[in-house]
Amino acid sequence: MVRKQVSSFSLYSSSDFTSYVRYFSPAVRTPESRRVFAENILAAYNAFNLDGIDLDWEYPGHQGAEGNLVDPHDTANFLLFLQYLRTVLPPCARISAAAQTLPFVDAQEQPLQDVSDFADSLDWVLIMNYDVWGSSSPPGPNSPLHDGCGNSTQADANAVAAYNAWTSAGFPASKLVLGIPSYGYVSTSNSTRLKTRSPRRQVRSSVKVVDEDGGQVQFRDLLSQGALVRCEDARDEESRSPTFAAYGGFERNWDDCSCTPFLRSSSSGQVVTYDDPVSVRIKAAFVKEVGMLGTNMFDIHGDTDQWDLTDSIRKAMGLTT
Repeated sequence: MVRKQVSSFSLYSSSDFTSYVRYFSPAVRTPESRRVFAENILAAYNAFNLDGIDLDWEYPGHQGAEGNLVDPHDTANFLLFLQYLRTVLPPCARISAAAQTLPFVDAQEQPLQDVSDFADSLDWVLIMNYDVWGSSSPPGPNSPLHDGCGNSTQADANAVAAYNAWTSAGFPASKLVLGIPSYGYVSTSNSTRLKTRSPRRQVRSSVKVVDEDGGQVQFRDLLSQGALVRCEDARDEESRSPTFAAYGGFERNWDDCSCTPFLRSSSSGQVVTYDDPVSVRIKAAFVKEVGMLGTNMFDIHGDTDQWDLTDSIRKAMGLTT
């Protein structure tokens, strides 16, 4: 968790909010458009008595959702906008941005080698270390800690690589927040391992997991649908959190290469890539070890009523006993 209580206004660019991000590029393209955009943000900031503003542009300088307007100078214009927004908002206002595991790209769509100027205007960057693989066949990990086996086809898309890329480009670790998902993905697959990876298996009336749009499934829904069962008297040795065993015809596997679990059911023909208290604890411990600002769960409604994911993260970061 970010170690501050913050109420903020976010401009999202998920599939539900595609129309907002579509015009982000022209909104920051000229001095006049930057002025109008910043003044509108200030109006929202004051109207709702906010602590800060979060900008979720997916993505400056290259295509995110279909139909988004893109300009080679997006990243340079985004920096100019952030610098101007910093002068418009009160000094106490926090400004954050969501970003990929690699830094913002230049006009040639290559990651910037120096993002230190962004650090002067932003209080933190949220690294979206999720959706690395979605619902696919063969399936891959949703939120890998690292490329532990050196065989990933997306070697830059994991928590460790993201930390290395951003800090190497001059962004302070103390202004980086690691995004951790409370959801996973359901894939129709009979794979026994994750894409380009080799798991350590932990074997365990058959159920079939029902997913949301896009193949997503919340951690809490894996329990309510009977693919996982809570084991109160079997605790994770490190965090002392309850463990969650596979059920309903699923077997739990552990992918050493990404440090994430996955469920597999031959009877339902499904593989579920997800995070549990063990894997989020490992990621949170990494965040603490390298001195990052904190973590951000996307999002809290996917956790259990007992806050198992949240508590595991907090314990690993030394925020609770």
